[in-house]
Formats: sequence, structure tokens, C-alpha cells
Amino acid sequence: TELLRAVFHLTEELERRGDFAALPASDVGHLAGDVDRVYDRLIGEWLAYMEYLQRNYPYLFSLAMRSNPFDETASPIVR
Repeated sequence: TELLRAVFHLTEELERRGDFAALPASDVGHLAGDVDRVYDRLIGEWLAYMEYLQRNYPYLFSLAMRSNPFDETASPIVR
């Protein structure tokens, strides 16, 4: 899938770098683009998975929504 390709590419890019603190801004920008590519594809997969859980496993969907990785204030505690 495109997500796997993006993750493998990012992994290879990161493995070939030494000191991240010493990277020039141009390379940091390149890596940021690679991270964005992974994140964009990951969001789509996560949303599709949430739709699947909502339809088939509402109790799992409930926990997933309460511990949503895209919500900094998320909490598994039922309120």
C-alpha cells in the first residue's frame, strides 16, 4: 500500500542519517515532507478502521474515540 511505501521510505531515510541535530534546514525540510506523507496516509487508514469498529464493534469504537491519538485531551475515562 501507499502507507507502507511511505513508512519504508521514511525508515530508510532516517536510518541513513547520523546526527539529526547537525542536519541542514534543507534536509530537515525533506524529512518533514516524508513524515507528512506518512501521516497523511495513516490518517486515512485510521479513519477507515474507526468506521469498521463503529459498525462492527461499538464497544471497541467507544474506547478508540476516548483514547483518540489525534486529541491531546483524550482520556479513556468514561465521562
